[in-house]
Amino acid sequence: MAEPIKPPAAQFLRDDVIRGGMDLLLFAHKSHLRHADGELGALGLGRAHHRCLYFIGRRPDLSVGELLSLLGVTKQSLGRVLGALVERELVAQRTGDTDRRQRLLRLTPAGEALEQRLFSGLHGNMSRAYAASGEDAVTGYWTMMQNLMSDEAQRQFADFHAAPVRGREAMAQ
Repeated sequence: MAEPIKPPAAQFLRDDVIRGGMDLLLFAHKSHLRHADGELGALGLGRAHHRCLYFIGRRPDLSVGELLSLLGVTKQSLGRVLGALVERELVAQRTGDTDRRQRLLRLTPAGEALEQRLFSGLHGNMSRAYAASGEDAVTGYWTMMQNLMSDEAQRQFADFHAAPVRGREAMAQ
C-alpha cells in the first residue's frame, strides 16, 4: 500500500481537511463492503439485509424493537427487509418468553452461514487495516468514530458492547 495521506499538522479543522475526512469515510465504506455487496447482490439482497443479519447474528434473540432502535429505520422499512430474510429462511422469529407481543429474532443455520461468509471478508479487511495502522491508530479510529456519533448513538454503542454476549459468540469466548 502507498504511504497514507495525512492532514497538515495542526490544521485538521480546515474545511478541506474535513472534506478530505468525509472523502475517506465514503471511499473506505464503499471499498470495505464491496465483497459483501457482491455476494448479497447475487442473492437479491442488499446492505439493509446485511445490517439486519449482522446485528441479529451479534445478538441472537434480539427483539424487533431493539433492532429498529439499532438501525434507526421505520417499522415499514424493517418489515420489508425482515420479511425477505424470513421468507428466505435466513432469520427465524419467535414470540418472547415473558411478553407474547414481543418478536425475537435469530439467524437460522443458513443465515448464520451467510453472515459468517460476509463477516469473514470484512474481518480480513479490518484485520489487515488494523495491523497496517497499529494500535495507536486503531484506538484513534475507535475514538474518532464514537465522536462522530450522536449522544444517542454513543449510548446505544456502549449498551450494545456492555450487553452480555449471547448465542454462538458466547461459545467462542
